[in-house]
Amino acid sequence: MFKRRKNPKGLVLNPNAKPKDELEDNQKTFEHNMETFMEQCANVNQRPAWISDLSNENLTVVRRLGEGNGGAVALVKYKNLYMARKTVYVGANTKLQKQILRELGILHHCRSPFIIGFYGAFLKENSICLCVEYMDCGSLDAILREGGPIPLDILGCIINSMVKGLIYLYNVLHIIHRDLKPSNVIINSLGYIKLCDFGVSGELVNSIAHTFVGTSTYMSPERICGGDYSVKSDIWSLGITIIELATQELPWCFSGVNEPMGILDIMHCIVQEDPPRLPDSFPEDLRLFVDACLHKDPNLRASPQQLCAMPYFQYTLMKHVDVASWASQFRSL
Repeated sequence: MFKRRKNPKGLVLNPNAKPKDELEDNQKTFEHNMETFMEQCANVNQRPAWISDLSNENLTVVRRLGEGNGGAVALVKYKNLYMARKTVYVGANTKLQKQILRELGILHHCRSPFIIGFYGAFLKENSICLCVEYMDCGSLDAILREGGPIPLDILGCIINSMVKGLIYLYNVLHIIHRDLKPSNVIINSLGYIKLCDFGVSGELVNSIAHTFVGTSTYMSPERICGGDYSVKSDIWSLGITIIELATQELPWCFSGVNEPMGILDIMHCIVQEDPPRLPDSFPEDLRLFVDACLHKDPNLRASPQQLCAMPYFQYTLMKHVDVASWASQFRSL
C-alpha cells in the first residue's frame, strides 16, 4: 500500500498554468474561441430568408454587375429586396440540373457572417440562376484595381474573415472552397467580408471549370498535377491571395518583367519553382503566416486551425479596425 508523501514546501500544481509552448497555448485559445463562434453561428440568424418562388418573372433587373466565375452577374430586385443573380450555363441535361439544385439546397442552412447569404436558385433554360446577398462594395479584385494594395490593418481583417469562412465551410458544411481568390471575396459598406462561389455542388464546379480557366493561377501544385487534394489546397490559394492583396501583383511577377506571364508559364512555376514569398518589407509575422500557407508539400502546409494559432492571426483578433469606413469609398448601389 502506497503512503502519501509529505509536501513540506507546500508545492501545488497551478491548474491555470499555460503550456510553455506558445503555439500550443494559442491553439487552445483558438479552439475555445471557435467553439464559441460556432455556437453563435448556430443560434443567431445570420442568413437571409429562403425565397421559394424565385423566378425570372419575379425579378427586376437593375443593372449588370459584370462577369462572375463562369457566368454573368446582375443586380436584381425582388419586391423591395436587392440581390445579386448569377447565371451559370450547365447544359441541357435535366437530371444534372436537378442534382445541382438539390446540392445547392445545403446553403439554406448556412449561417455565418463570413459566408455570402443565399436566397435560392432556379432553372432558366439550360442555366442555373443563383440569387445571393448583394454586397455593395464589390469584390476584392475590383477594389484592388481601383484602390491599389490593401492597407495592412485592413488586410489583417480580410485574412481573419477568410480563414473563419473556410473553417465554417469545412466544419459545418463539410466542403472545401476550391476556388479561393480575390474575386470570390466580397465586402459591403457595413464592413462585412464574406466568401462566395465555393464548391457546394461538385457538378456546378465542373460546369464552371469548362467555361473558365483563369483560376489555375491560384491552384495548388497537387491540383495542377492532377493528384488528390483536400482542405490544404484552399490554404495554398489563401497564401497566393494574400500576396496579391498586399502587393497588387500575382506571384512570380516580382522579377521586373513587364509582360504578364502566360498561364502555362505560371503553372510551370507553381509546380517546379520555389514557393513565392512576401517581400522583406512586410512584417515578419505576416511573412511567416504566408510561408505556412505555401509549402509545396501539402503534408507540411498549415491547416486552418494551425494558421489560427499563429501570432499574426492572434494579433488580428485583438486589433480593432474600422473596415466599414474604408470599404465605403468603394460603395455602389
